[in-house]
Amino acid sequence: MFIAHLPAGYLGACLLTRRAAAERRHLLFVPFVVGSIFPDADMLYFYLIDQGRHLHHDYWTHLPVFWLAAWGVSLILALILRSRALALAATSFVGGVFLHLLLDTPFAGIRWLYPLSDQSFFLVTVPATRSWWVWSFVVHWTFLFEIVICIAALLLLLMRRRRA
Repeated sequence: MFIAHLPAGYLGACLLTRRAAAERRHLLFVPFVVGSIFPDADMLYFYLIDQGRHLHHDYWTHLPVFWLAAWGVSLILALILRSRALALAATSFVGGVFLHLLLDTPFAGIRWLYPLSDQSFFLVTVPATRSWWVWSFVVHWTFLFEIVICIAALLLLLMRRRRA
């Protein structure tokens, strides 16, 4: 997935905050949206340090076990600090991360059972048909799912602005 993580995060955050109390919405909305794009921060390492030698979905930012552990640590910290706001924000952020991982799973693969297994789970293999790997994804039929997500997010944004 290339262009739809942020729009999907927006859609998810809107759904998540739809019935939330007004004073809690910011604790849910922003962390969810940031979490929905955060795993791809590893692209900096991918290009600048690793020089594209390894699939970026093999880095820690795309490992569900890492995010479950980070969430657990943040919840323990929230308990120690007696901070419901920290617990809400951390849960929302990790929710956004898991949305990202779910969206990456069908077409790019995620190692859901790591460290028990190194197997990546995916539904469709996108063959390398272009010299730059990104174009192989963009011209593949699966890219239509990203376009649909982007259109849905844009329509929701326009509807919300019109109501305001």
